[in-house]
Amino acid sequence: MSTLAHTMMTAARATDSGLVGPGELDRYPYAEAPVADRVGATAWDGADPELGRVGRRAAGSRGRGLHGQLVQQLGQMIVSGDLGADRPLVPEEIGQRFEVSRTVVRESLRVLEAKGLVSARPNVGTRVRPVSDWNLLDPDIIEWRAFGPQRDDQRRELSELRWTIEPLAARLAAGHGRDDVQQRLADMVEIMSHAMGQGDVLTFSRADTEFHTLLIQVAGNRMLEHLSGIVSAALQVSGGPVTGCDRPNETSLAQHSRIVDALAAGDGAAAETAMRHLLTVHPEVERVVPAPREH
Repeated sequence: MSTLAHTMMTAARATDSGLVGPGELDRYPYAEAPVADRVGATAWDGADPELGRVGRRAAGSRGRGLHGQLVQQLGQMIVSGDLGADRPLVPEEIGQRFEVSRTVVRESLRVLEAKGLVSARPNVGTRVRPVSDWNLLDPDIIEWRAFGPQRDDQRRELSELRWTIEPLAARLAAGHGRDDVQQRLADMVEIMSHAMGQGDVLTFSRADTEFHTLLIQVAGNRMLEHLSGIVSAALQVSGGPVTGCDRPNETSLAQHSRIVDALAAGDGAAAETAMRHLLTVHPEVERVVPAPREH
């Protein structure tokens, strides 16, 4: 096994086990609010009580500290419908509910506003926006939808979107061959192969994600490159329509290898065909993406 494969598998296992590296424990320090400053939390109708008390959770959940955790909690509540469209969001209530400072609340609402989930206007305040205003291509919103009530629609839409953009990216990438990229893609296939043999699904998934993300980034199309985050998010949500990428097996590995070989040969058509085969949804899934036609 290559040094790269060993490093990646070790890192994946450490992350999965909850272990942190030197200095990581104090990467996102925060001060616990004094007991005397805490006010009884306001009850939010329809909200899961477990979504509260963010300050009690481990700082650095998903590596983003209290601010990131609050964005995560509020985003999930909005996307799930617990906080419906036009629902007013009062910063003071949020701060009390989640036991965080006004600064954390203010910055979190700004992030959610940038994602199109909320709007803040003078004399009106902050309110939840309708789904039509959301940035549905935002990786966080993709994840929240994928694990919420809209999970089936989100995963189907992601599969259809990937089937649209990745074969094109594979074709274009064949015209932008670089030795370092070729080697990196081959390394990812090697890592996936070894991880599959070890039953290490986490490492397989991470190598697969890097493979597809890198492929889009080297396609030479800046607009496609901008969509690489969508593919990365799609590969990190489980369930729903199952493609060749979602099932570690010899067939999946073979298609990845064919893509690498086609890119090395500068054969865009072969790279595109191999990607379409890889992304074809399995026949037992009710809603399928059509298999590619042989030419």
